[in-house]
Amino acid sequence: MIALREDDRGSSPVEFVLVGTLLTILTLAVVQLALAVYVRNVVHDAAVEGAYHGALADTSPADGAARALRLIQTAVSGLDATVSAHDTTALGVPAVEVTVIATLPLVGLLGVPAGMEVSAHAPRESFD
Repeated sequence: MIALREDDRGSSPVEFVLVGTLLTILTLAVVQLALAVYVRNVVHDAAVEGAYHGALADTSPADGAARALRLIQTAVSGLDATVSAHDTTALGVPAVEVTVIATLPLVGLLGVPAGMEVSAHAPRESFD
């Protein structure tokens, strides 16, 4: 008679489930990290593009904020973001500042509301 301690029948399926679960969780974590980095890059690029658009001579800062929001909604349609823009000075030069406050994604696009804030500046252009 074989002792139960020495009998390893059935251990392969258990090991497969344990290792498979661990690898699945690790893979999903890497995918979620990649999504969070992508969303952060989209928000940052939209803020920069909005600031440069709002700083043009024939546009207002509100136009830049609208452009930034449109870019974010195009790239990541389910992301909650608020965009504000105003005139300011940067290094003693008139500039436009665009600030984007967005959700930091933790599970899919769900996450911490207002968990990410990005600001961008662009020098104000004029016809002079």
